[in-house]
Amino acid sequence: MTSVNERTILNIVNPICCGLDVHKESVTGCILFNDAKGKERTIIKEFATFTDSLFGLRDWLLDNECPIVAMESTGVYWHPVHNILEGYISVILVNARDIKNVPGRKTDIKDSEWLAGLLRHGLLRSSFIPPKYVRAWRDLTRLRRNYVNSQSDFKKRVQKLLESSNIKIDSVVSDIFGVTGRNLISLLASGHTNITMTDIENCVRGKLKCKQQELYRSIKGFFTEHHSFLLRILLSTIESLENTIASLEQKIAESMADYKELLERLKEVPGISDFSARDIIAELGTTLDAFESEAALISWCGLCPGNNESAGKRQKGKNRTRKNQLKPVMVEVGWAASRTKNTYYHDKYHRLKTRLGHNKAIVAIAHRIMKSLYHIIKDGVRYKDLGMDYLDKITKTSKLYRLQKQAESLGFKIIPIAEN
Repeated sequence: MTSVNERTILNIVNPICCGLDVHKESVTGCILFNDAKGKERTIIKEFATFTDSLFGLRDWLLDNECPIVAMESTGVYWHPVHNILEGYISVILVNARDIKNVPGRKTDIKDSEWLAGLLRHGLLRSSFIPPKYVRAWRDLTRLRRNYVNSQSDFKKRVQKLLESSNIKIDSVVSDIFGVTGRNLISLLASGHTNITMTDIENCVRGKLKCKQQELYRSIKGFFTEHHSFLLRILLSTIESLENTIASLEQKIAESMADYKELLERLKEVPGISDFSARDIIAELGTTLDAFESEAALISWCGLCPGNNESAGKRQKGKNRTRKNQLKPVMVEVGWAASRTKNTYYHDKYHRLKTRLGHNKAIVAIAHRIMKSLYHIIKDGVRYKDLGMDYLDKITKTSKLYRLQKQAESLGFKIIPIAEN
């Protein structure tokens, strides 16, 4: 019989490993290993975060034959360390919530020792770090989204300015930044004090020509030189943002030119446009080797509920993923897919909406789309829509059974129509 002292509670996965406690101005490293007598030893050293000091950190790890390190994903401070170690030493990036230390033992040295101990026994779950070229795509697509959001904010400021000066263009025009709306806004920004019906006629385009009289009434307000000055500044900012967004979109398209075939396959999925397809591969990469299954990918994206079960009872499980750059993109895709008629997602959304409500139904659609994307990217297959009648076909038997029971309870019998 094996004694208690001879049992191995935790197996050693990484005999030589290092934990790095990373801060803005310093990095504390703890190398953990066994000496010749099999006793656990540590080597602790602190480094500055200047590039030359980080090269010293890398040399220190290589001199001690350390093949793997673990560090917390503390803001952007882990990036300089990863830039130096990438390609030389395997880096495990972990979420801070997964490695909470014992209360009352909080120092830089203790944190690095704790990280090294967890890594030694394989108790750390690594975050997804894409290749360098994918990280470059991320920088471009995320910056573009930030500029798009800023552009939307300034457009809202324009609308607020017009409303505060009794200009009611948005009550007639669905999009004040459409062709007609822009023409009218430019007319106001030019400083015209006496706007005539002829000016309105020169601004109106398309279907709005039948609403010239309403537009003339809507543009009459208390619009002064002060408002005109503010409007010119806002329009100048919006134009600058539009030019920057156009430059970013061109750069993104050029950098992803080699993956045009993959982008075209992604766009076959309902709800995915050019921009969302590029955002998706910028966040996920082109191989998905880091995700062993579609469930792992969906969990990483934050599109599935968490598990919360106790005493055999399943409770509501909130998703632990608080922030993921891909999640809002997939929610937008799910919303667009739910509005694409004659598709499986359109039918599924309306079935789920009656039970779950709009928001949860959209997330559920995004969940199903991510399943498709996993196989499109990893297996190289093409998207095939199941069709509007797919759910009706798979539930036909159960529907017939329920109808028969209802008919029997009312004293009737269902007879199938004879096929010719």
